[in-house]
Amino acid sequence: MELLKNKVAIVTGGTRGIGYAIVKMYLENGAKVAVWGSRQQTVDTALEKLHAENADWDVIGMCPSLTNYEEVAAAVAQVNQHFGRVDILVNNAGISARDPLYQYDPASFDNIMSLNVNAAFYATRAVAPLMKQQGGGVILNTSSMVSLYGQPAGVGYPTSKFAINGMTKSLARELGRDNIRVNAVAPGVTRTDMVAALPEEMVKRVSATIPLGRVGEPEEVASAFVFLASDMASYITGTVLNVDGANMT
Repeated sequence: MELLKNKVAIVTGGTRGIGYAIVKMYLENGAKVAVWGSRQQTVDTALEKLHAENADWDVIGMCPSLTNYEEVAAAVAQVNQHFGRVDILVNNAGISARDPLYQYDPASFDNIMSLNVNAAFYATRAVAPLMKQQGGGVILNTSSMVSLYGQPAGVGYPTSKFAINGMTKSLARELGRDNIRVNAVAPGVTRTDMVAALPEEMVKRVSATIPLGRVGEPEEVASAFVFLASDMASYITGTVLNVDGANMT
């Protein structure tokens, strides 16, 4: 069963890791997808991989500057013109850092907040009127387990994800009357490129703190995005769904 048949989705940060897994799983479930990445090269590489898997998948790629509202709004309009509608927005793009406070460059903090929070607002602000006009839609944000538990260094990242949780819950209340559902997914430690580059011994130590005894896979996180975007979640909004193996450290 294709849970997202003929739905049109925009996925920011969709060229690798969790974002790429979301894009692929959306396509597998019948959606048409606009992949947004940070550079044309990474977008082209992602499109090549996707078309190599299934030449019939309806997917396009773009690389607007997510911290520039005019570029974001223009890209949303382009997706709408290409596909005729926008049903799903996934605000997945983001960056992290683990700098101690005493060495934390304020410019780095501003940069994290700009890409992790402002960009999600910009995309949401641009797409919401289209969704309202067409009778509804779904907005999904990528949060993180550290938005709930914090982390021992790099305060900007958990701060930005706590802001994403607040944006999610507030917009769910505001946009519900327009049949726009807003939810977030908070992944735990997931086997992205960053985790894959860690020494195996370190991965084992991290896994030992997780009740399920292992780190998550990108596809397991992507499954939550599929569910929340589908009609199976038609009465779910304002939720931050943890996908972390019950990791609370």
